[in-house]
Parts: sequence; structure tokens; C-alpha cells
Amino acid sequence: MMAAGFLLIAAALSLTVYNLWDDRRADIESEKVVGQLPGPSPAAPPQLEDPGEQEIPDYILNPKMDMPVMEIDGNDYIGTLSIPSLELSLPVMSEWSYPKLRIAPCRYTGSAYQGNFVIAAHNYRTHFGLLGDLNAGDQVEFTDTDGNTFFYEVGEVQVLEPTAIEEMVESDWDLSLFTCTLGGRTRLTVRCKKIEEPIL
Repeated sequence: MMAAGFLLIAAALSLTVYNLWDDRRADIESEKVVGQLPGPSPAAPPQLEDPGEQEIPDYILNPKMDMPVMEIDGNDYIGTLSIPSLELSLPVMSEWSYPKLRIAPCRYTGSAYQGNFVIAAHNYRTHFGLLGDLNAGDQVEFTDTDGNTFFYEVGEVQVLEPTAIEEMVESDWDLSLFTCTLGGRTRLTVRCKKIEEPIL
């Protein structure tokens, strides 16, 4: 009995150490990629020959356009997600898969341009593990690889069943962020509405 107990304790410790290592590995990967992605465009618009003209971004003229990607280390990224209250700045991959989620958050579906953007990530502490600490009114930002920045405000935090895929993707929210809860039985989901500019 004692030997079995020691084995169980050793297994639990090994799993804890592995999880901490995997979290740190994912953090290092994300930091490396974020450093290679473009930041937000300058606040001042470029000077045009005719002061009456205003440059309109492509995504406004064509919201259904594909989000531009940047390839880094063989993976396609569509931009950077920032959550200031959690001190997070994370790259976002263009498409999701379980192996890709071990590197960075991934677009699950939708687009920042169409207001139906859904991003998934593992519950690593350095990825979406602290989403539950967000409150209504907290700010979230997404900057695409062209430097266009989109500002959001947290509206609510929900817990959804893993089977509630339609409820996840067919919502009235402009941005949804989700991750597994501990044990993986439910999905912690943060719903956000787009705002024109950050609230200071």
C-alpha cells in the first residue's frame, strides 16, 4: 500500500513538473513569435497629396477578405492578441489544431474584419489560463499582420459545454476567447464587443 502511495505521489509530481515545463515552453515560443510580428500602425495617418482624401484600409472596403498571414517557423500567423489587465501579448495562428495550440492561441473561426472572431488557446497560465480573472469592461486588443488594431471590451464571461459549438461560434459578440477549464469538462469563454478606441 505504501509503495503504491509513493508511486501515485511520484506520478502526480511528475505530471506537475511536466505541466509547468510545458507552460514555460509555450511562453518562450509565443514571446519569440510576438517579437517578429508587426506592431500597431502609427496613430497618425500617412500624409496624402490631397488633404481631403483619407486612406481607407482594405478590410473596410472588403470585410470578407482573408486576413493576411505571416509565416514564422513554418506556421501562419494572423496577428497579435493583447490583454493589458493580464499582461499578455500573444501571437495568433491562422488555423487551429491541437499541435498548434501547444505553440500559440489559434483562430477557431471567423475574422476580426467581420465581427465574428473566435480564438482558442490552451489553459496554460501564460496563454488563456487566467481568462477567468477578466471582468466586464476590461480591454482586449488584436493587431493584424498589416498593423490594423481592433479594440474590444469584455462584456461577460461564460462557461459552455464542449458540445456547445453552435452557441460558441454563432453569437452576437465581435470577439470570443475560449479555453478548457481544469479537467477539460467545460469551456471558459470571454465575450467581447468591439469599441472604436481604447478607454483610458
